[in-house]
Amino acid sequence: SGRWSDFGLRLASAAVLGPVALYCVWYGGEAWRVFLLVAAAGLASEWSRLAHLSRQDPGQHLILMGLIVGVAACQPHFAIGFIVLGLTFAVVLYFYGWFAAFGIPYAGVGAIALLWIRLRPQYGFDDTMFLITVVWGTDIGAYLTGRLLRGPKLAPLISPGKTWSGAVGGLLIGGFAAAMLAGGANGIAWRALPAAFLLSIFAQAGDLLESAIKRKLGVKDSGRTIPGHGGLFDRLDGFLAASPIAALLVLSVHGGLPLWG
Repeated sequence: SGRWSDFGLRLASAAVLGPVALYCVWYGGEAWRVFLLVAAAGLASEWSRLAHLSRQDPGQHLILMGLIVGVAACQPHFAIGFIVLGLTFAVVLYFYGWFAAFGIPYAGVGAIALLWIRLRPQYGFDDTMFLITVVWGTDIGAYLTGRLLRGPKLAPLISPGKTWSGAVGGLLIGGFAAAMLAGGANGIAWRALPAAFLLSIFAQAGDLLESAIKRKLGVKDSGRTIPGHGGLFDRLDGFLAASPIAALLVLSVHGGLPLWG
């Protein structure tokens, strides 16, 4: 009870959804694309509800179509996906305002980055698994250490449940887990730690951003899609913030290298 009341439900949901996500990452190609399209559709639906758009409202359909078409149009020319997102953003902004429009780049840029990283010919799988390990490790580490150690609040006005102990624990566990993955049989790849820590910081920043949005709207969760976790934004907020940074890391290395160099 208390601190651990949601642990069983969170674990059960992760046990079901985790293998599905990992299979799609491993298979790549169309499986990964379909997985991200389904996620984009779910994110669009959640954001439309947060923006108080009804199911009959054309704005909801614009957001839905913009995210789906933006992600679907990415290969082989990823610029097309960003053009679709930009046009949809402009239309929704004109008719429905800043908040409704913000959901399009918020969800869409991260989804396109995740697709682009995985479809990278040589290190796409390694880079995607590195990112997943950082974000999942950060989430798990922050959850466990925060509830075990408690201590001072990280951002009480934004998310009262988050603590400094959880933030540090998430950073260390997520960072070292990814560095161990990068090292493989050789143990920890120390050169991978800077990239892992950077991605962990952005994942936690994404979590705080989503918490701030929910705080402003006066809602506890972005939706009820995932038992024990809330909505898709509650589960994917770290990826949405960290994946564009991972894409920039990929672009910063020169051919034939993973994102951590």
